[in-house]
Amino acid sequence: MADLSVTIFGRKLRNPVMNASGTLGYGSEIEPLWKVDAMGAYVSKGLSLLPHHGNPPPRLWEENGGLINSVGLQNIGLKRFIDEKLPLFENRNTPVIVNFFGFTEEDYVGCAEAVPATEVITALEVNLSCPNIKQGGICLGKAADGVYGIIKKVKNATPLPIIAKLTPEVTDIVGIARAAYEAGADGITVLNTFPSQSIDVERRVVGLRGGLSGPFLKSMAIRAVSDISGNLPIPVIGVGGIINDRDALAFLMAGASAVQVGTASFIDPFAIPRIISGIDAYLENHRMTQLRQIIGTARAQG
Repeated sequence: MADLSVTIFGRKLRNPVMNASGTLGYGSEIEPLWKVDAMGAYVSKGLSLLPHHGNPPPRLWEENGGLINSVGLQNIGLKRFIDEKLPLFENRNTPVIVNFFGFTEEDYVGCAEAVPATEVITALEVNLSCPNIKQGGICLGKAADGVYGIIKKVKNATPLPIIAKLTPEVTDIVGIARAAYEAGADGITVLNTFPSQSIDVERRVVGLRGGLSGPFLKSMAIRAVSDISGNLPIPVIGVGGIINDRDALAFLMAGASAVQVGTASFIDPFAIPRIISGIDAYLENHRMTQLRQIIGTARAQG
């Protein structure tokens, strides 16, 4: 077997594959099928300081090539996650990236301060692109100054590495990523879901308004990974439309240090372990012994 390990944020991960935030619940839900220590790291559901009820159903809507979700960031709150859910990952020796959000800047800072700097928690992933997070009616993740301000305050509130998770709703993704980097971000996750809406044509009503994920995002996300990793000296985690090992390999070759898998797990609950096995098989078939031999190796055709 090839060495699939990757070191990011000062932590060696057994492989570069994680779940995308909110797509594996609190981790224990998938354990009847496969164990969480199959992944390089687990990314938590979006957490808030206090429990949040989220949106009423319906919350999911299937679209061609994607899935609209409007869960509304339902979660049990940061304290319960630390007390009740974190022990699973400590027992499995599986690094955890805590994804969190806020409704105000004070919420962000409060969450960052409340996450303990334990051995199992590898980094904090700051959700900057949720439609619930607004300032003057504008999503904070769309403006460089908003991103800079939030990341700066969060960075000052915790000793843990900070990852900025960016929205696709911008015209200059590198500029937004650069603002996060200059504010102290230790890594970038791209891309989050794309705002969308479905229509029930039989009833002539809105089916669901929410975030669209799935295969349609892949090409845009790969471009974002390539552009950001080529311009900034911090790790980039690629997410968006990864369905199989070939997709994951494309992100890694574009410059991603790691990848996150989301919608694929709703299609095939074994998608993540299959992707990990596929990456290993690719390296073996190409007589490579280490994952780093493919990261960032994609080149423009001559």
